[in-house]
Amino acid sequence: MSSQTVFRLNKGRGFEGLQECKEPIPAVEKYEVLVKVRSISLNYRDVATVTSKYPFEVKDQVVPCSDMAGEIIGVGDLAEGFSVGDSVIAALSPNYLYCPGHVLDTWGGSRDGMLREYVALPAHAAIKVPKSSSHDFAQWASAVVTGATVWNSFYGNVHLKPGEIVLVLGTGGVSLTALVFAKAAGATVIVTSSSDRKLEYVTSKLGADHTINYKTHPNWADEVRQLTDGKGVDHVIESTGTGTIRQSIESVATGGSISLIGFLAPLTQDQMPDVTLLVMLKGCVVRGILGGSKQQIEEVVKYMGNRNVKIPVDKTFDFNRDDIIAALKYIESGQHIGKVCINLD
Repeated sequence: MSSQTVFRLNKGRGFEGLQECKEPIPAVEKYEVLVKVRSISLNYRDVATVTSKYPFEVKDQVVPCSDMAGEIIGVGDLAEGFSVGDSVIAALSPNYLYCPGHVLDTWGGSRDGMLREYVALPAHAAIKVPKSSSHDFAQWASAVVTGATVWNSFYGNVHLKPGEIVLVLGTGGVSLTALVFAKAAGATVIVTSSSDRKLEYVTSKLGADHTINYKTHPNWADEVRQLTDGKGVDHVIESTGTGTIRQSIESVATGGSISLIGFLAPLTQDQMPDVTLLVMLKGCVVRGILGGSKQQIEEVVKYMGNRNVKIPVDKTFDFNRDDIIAALKYIESGQHIGKVCINLD
């Protein structure tokens, strides 16, 4: 077959280390499907990988990115349940299917990812998405890490229930996916940001019930307690890191749940609050989230399809080196409201 464009990362060189290569389109093996990539969804993890800030393993000369949606153009002889023309996404890892035993063995990290035109997937790692839905490929690509992370937060341990209150920190992809998933589930949602413009957007466009500007209200946990009559929230989507963990614990209700997702605001060890004591006093669950399993992604696809829930996509870029770097820098800048994707159409 002819060649394809693949982007690989020379580690340690930052954005300049992203290099365009020409490589053969892979031949499909008997247990695989060959996918023409139509959209790639970016995560902060991809920025951290390129800038050498990702705290977990990244292979040499990695093809970055874990999230893609595309169309099957070839099916191996023993790859059952798939046909040419099916629209699919890929699980976060071919080994993370039903339990968190291989959460670090991921595309775009320890193995080559999706920043390419064609990818051969083990059939057991491919997930069909409904063609009849109104979702585009960018929204389906966003269901992989972002959708699975939120689903794992809400349903991987302490289940979100209608009528409960959710606090999401910031307006990035995970936060706004949590907002739309929680609203569709009948929850009340509080959103924080330093931008009044973003807070107005999430209220008018996405249905946020309450907003807090954390620059105007640096002790935003006080505002959360005031909005909840002193009770606190049932779920916190903690996408920032250790820099906000104290206020997240102060914001959660007794017996509530905090999902630790991000590492954007680190603290030195001497600045760390006594998390153990704070958590014990609240009797809350504090749980680390690293994406979600294939099963959880399948549940996300079903939820999005049946309820017509759409992950907010802020901006799309083209599949060329300059645009890909611009997209990564756009995420790094924090200007985005929702997801950022690379389209190959």
